[in-house]
Amino acid sequence: MEPPNLYPVKLYVYDLSKGLARRLSPIMLGKQLEGIWHTSIVVHKDEFFFGSGGISSCPPGGTLLGPPDSVVDVGSTEVTEEIFLEYLSSLGESLFRGEAYNLFEHNCNTFSNEVAQFLTGRKIPSYITDLPSEVLSTPFGQALRPLLDSIQIQPPGGNNIGRANGQS
Repeated sequence: MEPPNLYPVKLYVYDLSKGLARRLSPIMLGKQLEGIWHTSIVVHKDEFFFGSGGISSCPPGGTLLGPPDSVVDVGSTEVTEEIFLEYLSSLGESLFRGEAYNLFEHNCNTFSNEVAQFLTGRKIPSYITDLPSEVLSTPFGQALRPLLDSIQIQPPGGNNIGRANGQS
């Protein structure tokens, strides 16, 4: 059993394409992608994620995405819930405001990576963080970039953290 001052940290991984990326990426991109990843961090009995609405939380698996496709054990943290929520509030007012969201450069996976490192000192798997450069390294990815840059993703079902109703 873990000592009471250690809290487990999990990475929830969702394939937003529901398997389509695996089937269609060789045709469309000329390379195999296993999924289009959305991630979140689960710690202190809640799931935390970033989207175009800013930082949100919900009970684990509580967004409309349902249960995760996989769960990665990131490690454990000594960071208390109180300190963690203060940290998230600070992030929500600076680096991870909703308007800072960008599908390729500043997204849910950027957030999960940042939070995982804060809590455990460990990064999330590179197959997730490398996905945008994998897509953009293809001619089709480059052609679609203007359209994809305009996409804002906010999984429904969470409660915003940091700013009331996303206002400054």
